[in-house]
Amino acid sequence: MKIIIIGNGKVGFTLARQLSGENHELVLIDQRAEALRNADGSLDVMCLEGSGASIKVLIEAGVRAADLVVAVTGSDELNIVCCLIAKKLGARHTVARIRSPEYFREANLLKREVGLNMIINPEYAAAQEISRLLRVPSAFSVETFAQGLVELIGFPIVDSDGLAGISLFEYNRRRPNGVLMCAVIRGDEVYVPNGRFVPQVGDKAYIIGAQREIAKFFHTLGRDGNRIRRLTVLGGSKIATYLTWAVEKVGMKVRIVEQDESKCRSLSEKLPDSLVIQGDGTDSEVIEAEGLLDTDAFIALTNRDEENLLMAMTAQRHGVGKVIAKMSRPNYIEMMRESGVDCIISPKDITANQISAYVRAMARSQGSAVENLYRLLGGAIEAVQFTAAGATKFLDTPLKDLRLKPGMLVAAIAREGKTIIPDGSTSIHAGDKVIVMAKSLFLQDLDEILQE
Repeated sequence: MKIIIIGNGKVGFTLARQLSGENHELVLIDQRAEALRNADGSLDVMCLEGSGASIKVLIEAGVRAADLVVAVTGSDELNIVCCLIAKKLGARHTVARIRSPEYFREANLLKREVGLNMIINPEYAAAQEISRLLRVPSAFSVETFAQGLVELIGFPIVDSDGLAGISLFEYNRRRPNGVLMCAVIRGDEVYVPNGRFVPQVGDKAYIIGAQREIAKFFHTLGRDGNRIRRLTVLGGSKIATYLTWAVEKVGMKVRIVEQDESKCRSLSEKLPDSLVIQGDGTDSEVIEAEGLLDTDAFIALTNRDEENLLMAMTAQRHGVGKVIAKMSRPNYIEMMRESGVDCIISPKDITANQISAYVRAMARSQGSAVENLYRLLGGAIEAVQFTAAGATKFLDTPLKDLRLKPGMLVAAIAREGKTIIPDGSTSIHAGDKVIVMAKSLFLQDLDEILQE
């Protein structure tokens, strides 16, 4: 497909990097020459200096033949204008990044009036991910499929779980459960486990199943306590606003620490039921005076990775039960994990995943197209959701009779409001929501899970 990306910031570059490995014709537009140099030297893309709102620049980029135009500049208004002009010039699909809560509330109106096919909001998506993590304190990753029917939970295996040292088959025989362990990382190795796999302490495991079954599983492990009631947020960002709106609905009490006085006033108006503290949340005197680390969960959401890294590690050492940090730089993310902070939020990666799923759905719009996509374990494994279509080649065939590609696992099926953890006798029917785990094979259609 021909794809034009307008804006080579963090999101634009991350998206271009992901899509450049999937055999698309990519054009990257930015007004800043220096912003294009890195992409030009490291990615298989055409770089074009200029404004994405310029008709001349868009035509030079090939907008009349473009399958998709994605506008991810730092300005909501510019993104809307770029998409409007691109649509008028013949682009088939347009996607705009819109971050303002005011604009985002009018998403449906914007889609209808401007002709946008998709609106993405990295801050809102990040806040939703954080709220899911707060609901499952033991997890470092919580992703949802099939409109919430299926959840994919990542968690570290500890000695007290009783999981380590015995095969999954034996564990499930002793403690029958309705979940499936579908991916594990151990050191630098990534596994798609079968029944003979033996988990070890320190493994980072992913399980999949219905929310109710996952709750039962964590209860069996003794991990269902420590419900989060008090939350400290460092940084009065848009993510903090969206997050507070979400968690206040379930009774959590939120404190937000922000240095900027005008931001504090704005937050106090938007969030009247939360405590907004003006001050430097990294200052030891402020931390002590306000008791910032006397909390059930600590979320570092400033615009500086260094501050988020420092405060997340401080909260971890202080014994805060749940610590989450926003990160942009890959080297800092690795440093965070080495320090023991596993809950890391990257809005640019979340956004790139959403757009990648949309791109793959466009590529297979007539078959069993991608509906949801998550990259796990640094991109080593993808969790992909499809809806089985009538044309899917292997409908009503038991899974044990199928020749799946290596590193492929049909992890869950959602059917008529129920979640099925499949075994060899399970068949996929037309209309099923199917979640597949794959070792980064860039799946675009459900049929691609089969060996040719």
